[in-house]
Order: sequence, then structure tokens, then C-alpha cells
Amino acid sequence: MRDVAIIGAGETKYGEHWDKSLRDLAVEAGLKAIEDANIYAEDIQAIFGGNMSAGSFVGQDHVGALIADFAGLAETQVPAIRVEAACASGAAALHAGYLAVASGMYDIVLVGGVEKMTDLPGDMVTDILAGAADREWEVFLGATFPALGAMMARRYMHEFGLTIEQLSLLPVIAHKHGTMNPDAHFQREVTVDQVINAPMVADPLTIMHCSPVSDGGAAVVLAPTDIARKYTDSPVKILASTVANDYISLHSRPSLVESPSTIAAGKKAYEMAKKEPKDIDVMEIHDAFSIIALEGLEDLGFAKKGEGIKLAEEGQLYYDGDMPYNVSGGLKAKGHPVGATGVGQVVEIVKQLRNEAGKRQVPDARVGLAHNVGGTMTTSIIHILEVM
Repeated sequence: MRDVAIIGAGETKYGEHWDKSLRDLAVEAGLKAIEDANIYAEDIQAIFGGNMSAGSFVGQDHVGALIADFAGLAETQVPAIRVEAACASGAAALHAGYLAVASGMYDIVLVGGVEKMTDLPGDMVTDILAGAADREWEVFLGATFPALGAMMARRYMHEFGLTIEQLSLLPVIAHKHGTMNPDAHFQREVTVDQVINAPMVADPLTIMHCSPVSDGGAAVVLAPTDIARKYTDSPVKILASTVANDYISLHSRPSLVESPSTIAAGKKAYEMAKKEPKDIDVMEIHDAFSIIALEGLEDLGFAKKGEGIKLAEEGQLYYDGDMPYNVSGGLKAKGHPVGATGVGQVVEIVKQLRNEAGKRQVPDARVGLAHNVGGTMTTSIIHILEVM
């Protein structure tokens, strides 16, 4: 297996793009990554695109072919494959692209992620996203996706005494970082009181504990490390790319306060990268619901179980703290176009490691971790990156 590096990265602004289609977002992100990598479109030998539900959101399937076509690559017959893993679709596409380059099958691979979600009414979006859960045994019985997150939060509160005031610190941190990211969906600060008093979605989660419905695209270009410097002076090596799965339904799991898939993927990633949690300088943790971020921090070894919220209380999670977290704004403030999120997290890590993150730059960042999950932490995908 060959070592793999990211030689280019780009993304669209996240938000409500009434004037852009799915293909517009995908092509915009891809062209930015291609330009950043100093390559031509015809240099690309394969495309892997993360997308959860374009067929439901905009009536467009066959997304891989669509992207290749409108990227100007149809005449080259480049293989273009859509990858789906619910909200972890972007990270799953990156894992597939990583394996394709590491195996020696291809040298230059474009990995993208895209979702166009805001064209539909909220109840339809909620129903589509519920497909990330167990449709037959959870959704048909009335459990929306936020309701499942609320069950996790209630159980965590019961076991560890977490208060709603404490949980509300995580959206506050995310929104603070979002104000420093020009690509973020939301660029305003919020207070704990505003989070708590926002409209209730599923008790105890208010709308401010939940990520927004967003449009957006993100892309990276991969190459083997031995030729990466041919294209860029600052390639970022992928030290680890790991995937683990769990039961799809919450009722099948022995616990609601930890994620075996995140624990397993994290353990494999640390071993593969030859790193430990203390070696991570900056992290992007999946926070579709605040409780998922809290459990993720603990399951990845950044805090003991039940004690992760102390990191927020002590200010360690801010971009200038000891454990910078979701400096992009996270899914909560940057946005969560579900097919793009996993790639977008990695784009942020690349910016941080290349010292290109502007006001939110983490000082001396050299190693970063991205944690992307599908469903209620059913599929967990970890990438650990290091600047070369």
C-alpha cells in the first residue's frame, strides 16, 4: 500500500443556495480543489463522490456520472462513482478514494461531496434524513432523527448528571468559530440562554442543539506522497482512514451513551497513524446534534466517559484553547449538507495544517483529526492528517 496525500482542497459556501443546483455546487467545489492542486481536469483518473439522497432531495440519481459530465470529463470516460453512508457519505467517499490511490490503481483521484437540501419543505427533509435510521423499526413507529438524538441526550443526562446548560455550551463554541469562517452557513454568536430558549425540537434538544439544513459541496484531490510535491509545496498526508459500523437502530445497542463504531474506528485510526489523542492539534467532530459531539469527544479519547463537557467548561475547545474543536463552526454553524460534510471537515483540517484558516487559525497545527458519522453514530469514519 502506498502513502497518500491531499494536494488540493476546495469548497463552496454552505447555506441556502436558491440560485445553484446540485451540479453547480459539485462542479464549483471540484474546480476549486483542482485549481488548488495545480492540475488540469484531464489529469484526474477517477472520481468518488459522497452523496446521501440526491434522488429524494432533487430527483437526481446517477450522481457520479452527473459530476463527471459537468466537470468536463465525460469524453475521457473517467470512472465516477457515488458513495453513500448517510451523513458519513463524504468521509466514505474519501475512504474509497484513499484506498484507490493507496492500492496503486490510480495516481490522481478527485473526491467530492455534495448535497442540495433546501428546495423542499422541512417535513419532507426530516423524512428523508430519517432514512439514516432504521426506517421499519424506528421511523415508522414515530421516531424522527432529532427524537433519536434526544433519547441519547436524555440517557446521558440520566447517567452522568449532564445539565441542559452544560450541553448548550457546545453550540455556543461552534457559533463563535462560525463567525470567523466566511464559508459558514451561520456567522453569528449565540448565548447559552438563546440555545436553551430556542424552539424545542425533541426534548431536551432545541433547534440550537441541531445542525441546520444546508446546501454545499466540498472536494479534495489525492495523490501518492512520492509525487505530491510535484503539485504543491504543502501536501497533507493521510496518516489514517478507518471505518467501523454498529447496529443501525438504537434499541439494538447495549448503551446509548457511547458509540462502539466511533471507539473502534478511532482505535484503528490511532494505531494506523501511530498517534494518540494527545498528538492531535485540531479536530472536527461530528455535531449534527450536540450530544453526538459530546459522545464523540469521549469515545475518541479526548476525555473520560461522562467528563467531556469539562473541556467546554474550561474553554479548551476554542480555536485558541488546548484542544481546538470544530474551528470551522462544525456542522452546527458551518452547516450540514449531509453528502458534503465529511469532505468539508477534511478541507478545514487541510486549511489549518497549511496555515490558511485566517482568523480561526490554530497556532502551530500539524496533526488533525476528522470524525464523520452516519445515522445515530451507526457508521463512524475517522481521518487523521499531518502536514508533510
